[in-house]
This record gives sequence, C-alpha cells and structure tokens, in this order.
Amino acid sequence: MISSSLIQNLRQQVMQRLPFSGMTVADVDFFIQSSCEVYFAPNEVILSPADGPPACLYLIRQGRVSGKRTAPGLSETAFEIEAGELFSVSASLAARPVEATYVAIGDCFCLTLPAADMQTLVGRSKPFRDFINNRVWMLLEQSRQALRNNFASKALLEQSLETRLGELIRRAPVTSFAQTPLREALTVMHTKRVGSILVVSEAGALLGILTRYDVLERVTLAGISLDAPISQVMTKEVKTLTVDHTAESAAVMMSRFEIRHVPIVDLRERVVGLISERDLFSLQRQSLGTISALIQQTDEVEGLRECASSIRKFARNLLGQGVSARQLTFLVSHLNDVLTARLITLAAKSHGLDLNAFVWISLGSEGRSEQTIATDQDNALMYRQTDNQNEKNAYLAFAREVNDALDMCGYPLCKGNIMASNASLCLTVDEWRTRFLHWIEHGHPEDLLKAGIFFDFRGLAGNLELLKGLREEVKAVAARTPRFIKLLADAALVNHVPLNWLGGLETKKLDGKSVIDLKLQGTAIVVETARIYALALGIEELNTQDRLAAIGRALGLAQTETDTWIAAFQFLQTQRLAIQIDRDAIAGNPNALDTDSLNAVDRSILKESMARIRSFQQRLELDYVR
Repeated sequence: MISSSLIQNLRQQVMQRLPFSGMTVADVDFFIQSSCEVYFAPNEVILSPADGPPACLYLIRQGRVSGKRTAPGLSETAFEIEAGELFSVSASLAARPVEATYVAIGDCFCLTLPAADMQTLVGRSKPFRDFINNRVWMLLEQSRQALRNNFASKALLEQSLETRLGELIRRAPVTSFAQTPLREALTVMHTKRVGSILVVSEAGALLGILTRYDVLERVTLAGISLDAPISQVMTKEVKTLTVDHTAESAAVMMSRFEIRHVPIVDLRERVVGLISERDLFSLQRQSLGTISALIQQTDEVEGLRECASSIRKFARNLLGQGVSARQLTFLVSHLNDVLTARLITLAAKSHGLDLNAFVWISLGSEGRSEQTIATDQDNALMYRQTDNQNEKNAYLAFAREVNDALDMCGYPLCKGNIMASNASLCLTVDEWRTRFLHWIEHGHPEDLLKAGIFFDFRGLAGNLELLKGLREEVKAVAARTPRFIKLLADAALVNHVPLNWLGGLETKKLDGKSVIDLKLQGTAIVVETARIYALALGIEELNTQDRLAAIGRALGLAQTETDTWIAAFQFLQTQRLAIQIDRDAIAGNPNALDTDSLNAVDRSILKESMARIRSFQQRLELDYVR
C-alpha cells in the first residue's frame, strides 16, 4: 500500500507535465497507485523489440533514457527521453513490439503502469486518451500557449496609449505655404491621397490646417475661387502637441475639441508630423486590412518603411493571440507581398515600364509564402522580349531601385545576390526556360546546391501569366528526370539534424551559449526534402506544410506520420519567429536558439521534432539515393 504522503509527492511531481497537468487528481492518483517504481542501472536495456508487446507503459521519474532505432539500409539512429516523459506509448496501445531499444543513461527510475491499467485509464480520462493518441500536437499546443501568454503581455505594452507621439509619426506631413492657391493644395491632397494639409511658414512653423471636411463648407458652399490662397480658408490657431506627448494626450485632445487630426511639433516648434484618429485606432487594433490599406495609400519609401515596421508589430500581436506558425508566416508573407507590389508599381511608373510586360518573381521562403521576420531578399525578374535593344538595362535599373527600396524597408539585400537587379536573374521568358531545363537535364551537383531556391518560384506582381507555361514544363520534366532528383537528394543530405549518438541535442557554443541553428539544422532540411518530393511526385503546392500533406497522400502514408512532420516544422518555425520578433539574435544569428533557455516542454518537443525531421530525411535517402 503506497502511503498518502508518497502519493501526494508523486502527484505533485507528475502533474508538472502533460498529460497529467490536464487530468483530474483522481485519475492521476489511479496512475500512481497502479504503477510500480523500477530502478535501471546505467546502460541497462529497459525495453527492446525482442521483448514482444510491452507489458507496461513507462514514465521516467528520474534520469534519462536513450532510444536506438535501426532501419534497413540505414545507420542506427538515437533519440533521448528525459524525466517526466512517457515511452512505449504507441506500442503499448497497439499491443505490438516497440521499434527501438531503450537503454538507461546513468541511474534511472521509472514508474511502470501495466498495459491493462493503461487501457482502463484511456477509457476513464479524456486528457490522458487525447495525449496518448495525439501527443506531439498536444505538446505543440502547450508550447504555443506559453508563447501566446508571453507575447500577449508584450503586445499590450506596445499598444499602450503611453507611446510617445514621436514614435508614431509614419512620414513627413503634407504641407503648403500660406500663399499656395487652393487648386494646387487640393490637387496635392488628391494626389497624395491624404485627408488634410498643413500650412507652414518658410521656417516650418505651423500656421493652419485644411481638411477634406472643411472643403465643402468653406470652399464649395462658400463659392471660394480655387485661385484663392489656402490661407483664406484654413483653420488657424491649431491645437498641437510635441513629440514627447503621449498617444493618450492626443486621444484626449481629439475628444475634448472634437477634432480628427493633431499636428506634432518638435522642440523648436517646427511641424514634423500629423496624428489622426485612424493612427490611434491602428495603435489599439492593428489588422491585416488597416496595414494593407495604409501600404496602398503610401507613395514614398519612407512611409513604406514605417509600414514594414507595422508588419513586424502585427506579427507580435498575432503570436500573442496564439496564431499558428503556418498562419503567421502566411500573413506576414502576404503583407510583405503587398508592400513589395506597391514599391514595384511606384518604381515601374517612374521608369515608364508596362506592368503587363514583365513579372516580378518571389523565390525561396517568399515564394512559398512562409517568410519569417528576419528575411533577406530572394527575387528575380522575367520579361517579354521586344526589339528594344536597351530593354534589359531599363529592367535592371528598375529592379535596382526596387531592391534598394526593400533594403530601406528592412528587407536586406541578398548576400548571395539572388535579386532581380542581378543581370543573370533578369531574363526573358525564353532565357528562363532554357536555364531551368539546363538545371534539370544537365545540371552539375555544385550548380544544384544553389539552384534549389529557384524551384520555389511564384509571381508576385506584373503579368503573372508569363510564368504559367514555365511552371507546367518544370513540373513535367523534373518528375521524369531521376538523375536530377537524385542529385538534389544528395545535396539535401549534407546537412544533419543536431542530435548526438545518444539522441540528445548536439549544440555549439555561440557567445558563450549552447545553441542550435533552427533554420540550417531544422526547417531548411524539411523545406529541401519536401521540395524534392514535390518535384519527384509532380506536386504543385509551394508552401512546405501543404507539400508535406500532399506528399503523405501521394505515398499513401498514415495521417499520423504526416501530422508529425507538420507539427515538427511548425514548432521550429514558431521558435524562429519568437526569436526574431523579440530581436533576441545571438551573435547576429536570428535563427540561433539557446537550448538552455528552454522549459521542459519545449526541450522535449524540440528533440522530438528533430527526431521526426531526421526520419523524414532518412525516407528521402531510401527513396532516391540508395
């Protein structure tokens, strides 16, 4: 008979982790009272495939366990399980032998629940049943909940009405001088698509304001000539605030005086900005629509740079709302698309280019609509050839302006020069077709190491129809060229997940911290492997998560296997986003994760994710290399 004090101590210990943290006390006590504690010496085999269906479900109370699995044609792989984790879950549930050999790492104490009692607990406890059937997704949800709570509080701070007005100024205000004719001032308002214009002196001091709400009463109905100076109808003695006042001060002033705009001045009384009701509303509730609308209304790079900053704040808010990595990266990519398309439209107009004559191509993560926050540029340009001998130079000049503007907006120039302003990536329709076919039919391994990113291409702006024929041809030719698929697979197998021979995390020191690179050692492996399967199987999807689901269907895999790949990818993407949104890069690497900073749940699912990614990579090796 277990003493009540021991039950209480064990209950307190096990209820720190899933599934027990979601179970009733009575069901947790049933688990404890039905279990036996067993000691295993260092290197002692706990469970192996030769033992047949496991007699018990194991919970590690103290110590660690290494699971080692051998697949036909592949070297042995290992995974590590820590205190608080269960093992032999699937095998116990299905009454089949385990697929790995479990060995104690050091002294190890386990609670062992007989298989019959496990089945009883599955029947009486829904949280336990859900965890047994869907463990990875439940761990992922718990991890996401912790991030949600963290970023929700930070988002509230960012949206506070205590924000300085100087931080809210998006761009220089639209101004005119007192003697400016009304016709000219109203034309500027219409062209700039703004609701007001400030009247200033030569020194920049505020003299008055004219809003679109004033025009009907003071100009149209009053019959004022459009040749009259703006000073004749402007509102004088305008209420102002300084850059050091808060958003709360602006909100109070607008309410008290029933006004919609407040000019902002610096310490020298010069006008530096204009805050509107919409700005304050956006501060409190940013949305996809408001940010998109603001981008579409902005005609200058400086203003679009502020919009890019809003995209990053929006991403933090989404994390605070518990949005999944898939949804968040898609929304971030969409807003980045809107901003890039706006820059392209403005630049094309200034260069006199017809949007129907070319297509701006997104590559890599942007092409897959899964951009994170810290992302550089990966783009190209395709144009319809004409008899104009200077057209390539014209497109290159245009592309350089767009690339530089994106850089100013916080999307760094690509270090590898994978940009439309690179002459080798600004090509005609026929030139791009020739290049892709060469990669597929005659490409050398060193060429294909760099070419993978180009097979995630998507038209972003311009004439998207120009890409249609190329996409269909690439899909067909790649699927019937085994040599090409094998070379891609060989290149993809160069990088390995960071797990050591025992299955523990294999870290490197960076700035004195134990880190792994979530992109190079994690998400990039998934992306490359999924891309190769998509090309080999003729799958049209570009987004990695969509590709994983399609690959599972094409190979006839169980939904649970595909789901674990997706869950692993989502977890790593979420961790990358958290680092990048917090601007917590280690030694300038926005994908470096300090493993010592992880809580027990995140550490557990990180190892689980890496093990799943490794098995996905091994499947690629078996299918296309061996």
